[in-house]
Amino acid sequence: MDIQIRDIYKGFGSFPALRGANLDIRSGELIALLGPSGSGKTTLLRTIAGLEFPDAGQILFGGVDTAPLPVSERRVGFVFQHYALFKHMTVLDNITFGLRVRKSKNRPDKDAIRKRALELLDLVQLSGLEKRYPAQLSGGQRQRVALARALAIEPSVLLLDEPFGALDAKVRKDLRRWLRELHDKTGVTTIFVTHDQEEALELADRVVVMNRGSIEQVGSTSDVYERPATPFVFDFLGSVNVFPGTVKDRKLSIDGANVTLDTDNDHAAGAVDIYVRPHDLRVVEEGSSGFDVTIKTVQRTGAIVRLITQLKHNKEIVEVELAHLDPQAINRKVGESIRLQPAIYGLFPRASHDSVRTLPDVDPLAVPEHRERGRLG
Repeated sequence: MDIQIRDIYKGFGSFPALRGANLDIRSGELIALLGPSGSGKTTLLRTIAGLEFPDAGQILFGGVDTAPLPVSERRVGFVFQHYALFKHMTVLDNITFGLRVRKSKNRPDKDAIRKRALELLDLVQLSGLEKRYPAQLSGGQRQRVALARALAIEPSVLLLDEPFGALDAKVRKDLRRWLRELHDKTGVTTIFVTHDQEEALELADRVVVMNRGSIEQVGSTSDVYERPATPFVFDFLGSVNVFPGTVKDRKLSIDGANVTLDTDNDHAAGAVDIYVRPHDLRVVEEGSSGFDVTIKTVQRTGAIVRLITQLKHNKEIVEVELAHLDPQAINRKVGESIRLQPAIYGLFPRASHDSVRTLPDVDPLAVPEHRERGRLG
């Protein structure tokens, strides 16, 4: 089932939870709604489900406006963070509940319902546990039961609200892999909410990054991570250095040193903020294009050598991450001067750091005019 979301607005009192959300979801996609608390991702999910009603806009399933459709007719399976299983029912009864409460004309017979439940138990790898109660299951098993219950009604759309948020790290990782395999088997259009960047990037076909009720960027996992459309996306998806520079005559000046912009980068002249991830900085030889820093600390964490460095003139801190086998990572010492070159970076017009991290609304479906990406090497 394909879904079209058109100019959705939703407020709670004076709080704007959604501000003109637009999104197209292709049939069979696995989509992640990613963002911090209060970004509007759960409100958007509940609006798709019909549990919230938008103040303005449309949600279409397969081109059909869902506004007149009650929840029961939307064929949506919903999985809550805390499972919402019936404690007094067995696993089998929990899974079959949605089928058993259907109107008689749409309800399968008892044998068909039981067969469907047993097939789902096998699909979610819980065969043999149909007589247990939720209290007799682990957290991961309860979440699988909740997913089986949502799938029992043969939904056109599966919606999951922070499905692994209540589980420990190892179980979450195992279930993420399992959910991806389950989605590939069923092919049901699936949308899940998460604030965990790793979870979104590992699971989803595309990621929808949300901030303050608006969609900042929509793209593949590589797009949103490697080509962030806004400073917020850059900052939210992993560690990033932010330091000042200027652009003039196709030269990027960093702390007084010039770096030649690549041929695809036509950023307007003026003051900029440079966004570069720690692992996208390279240590290069003197005389190479780059800028100089002084090492303040050297930290070894597993396979990563982390250098905390400082620009020589304006004293901004720049963090560098190198693989421990990288020759440039060996025998680095505090106080040493090294030259860095940004292999991949983003340029945005100069802004205060506070305003950078709470950017106003942008159109996520267009290439923002204020965004530039750079790549060296």
